[in-house]
Amino acid sequence: MAGVGSDGPPDAETLLGHLQTAVYLLAGLLALSLLVVGTVAVIAGIKGTWHWAIHLESTISYMGVFVGGLLVVLVPLTGLLAVGRWWYGRPR
Repeated sequence: MAGVGSDGPPDAETLLGHLQTAVYLLAGLLALSLLVVGTVAVIAGIKGTWHWAIHLESTISYMGVFVGGLLVVLVPLTGLLAVGRWWYGRPR
């Protein structure tokens, strides 16, 4: 098994582990961004002022761009992880 500090290339299990970590990290960022939008929406609903409505609009706008960019990376990586797990888990 190739690990940290070894001379050989990493094996499939190690690569899938790193890929899974990346997918989970990006999914966590996605969840946190949705939490931010929800928090600002609740505050805007409670306050009910135009000032907080503007905050909500700008937050949704910026998070839309962020989530769009995040999904461009997350969707292919998730597909690659699923294919990797299927391929690695096949009987040999």
